[in-house]
Amino acid sequence: MNIQFGEALKNLRTNKGLSQIELADKLFVDRSTIARWENGSRMPDAVMILKIADRLDTDVETLMNLAAEKNETPCVILLDDEKIIMQGSLAILKEVLANAEISGFTVPSEALAYAKTNRVDLAFLDIKMGRISGLDVCKELLDCNPKMNVIFLTAYTDYSLDAWSTGASGFMLKPITADGIRKQLAKMHYPLITGGRDE
Repeated sequence: MNIQFGEALKNLRTNKGLSQIELADKLFVDRSTIARWENGSRMPDAVMILKIADRLDTDVETLMNLAAEKNETPCVILLDDEKIIMQGSLAILKEVLANAEISGFTVPSEALAYAKTNRVDLAFLDIKMGRISGLDVCKELLDCNPKMNVIFLTAYTDYSLDAWSTGASGFMLKPITADGIRKQLAKMHYPLITGGRDE
C-alpha cells in the first residue's frame, strides 16, 4: 500500500474542488480507480501520473517521488470459517508478523470485500469452508492483486495438489505454528518485511 501518495492525491483533488467522479472524467478512468489510488490499494503508472500532475496543475516530480515510496507495513488477512481456530491462528500470526496489519475473517465475502479496498500482501486461507472453497477464494483474491502471496491452511492433505495449481506460495497443515509460518514466509513468491522474531 502507498498511503502517502493516496493522501497527497486526495488533498490535491479536494484543493481543486473536484469530486472523485470529476477527476475520473478528466483522466478517462472510473471513479473506483480514483478511490483505489486514494486509499493506497492501487497505484497509477508513470504515464497516468504525468496526466494527474497536468490535470491537477502540480509538480510531477513530487508525485513521482511519492509514488516511489512504499509503506513498510504489510497487509495480511486470515480466512477461516472456524472462529476458535481463527483466533488461535491470529495470535500466532501477530507474534511472527510483528509489524504487519493483520485482519481475520470467518466469512469469505467479507475477506474479498476487504481485499478489493485494501492492497493485501499476504493471505492465509482455509481450504474447506462449508460450501465455499478456499481455492475459489484464492482465484478471486489474485484477481484483486496478482502479486498477493497466498498460503493455504487445511487439516486435509488431499487438497495439496489442488492448492499448488492456484499459484499459491505455500501450504500448511493445521494447527499452524510460529516455526511453520516462518518457513512459509521464506518461500513466498513476493517477499515482504515481516518484522517478526528471529528474522
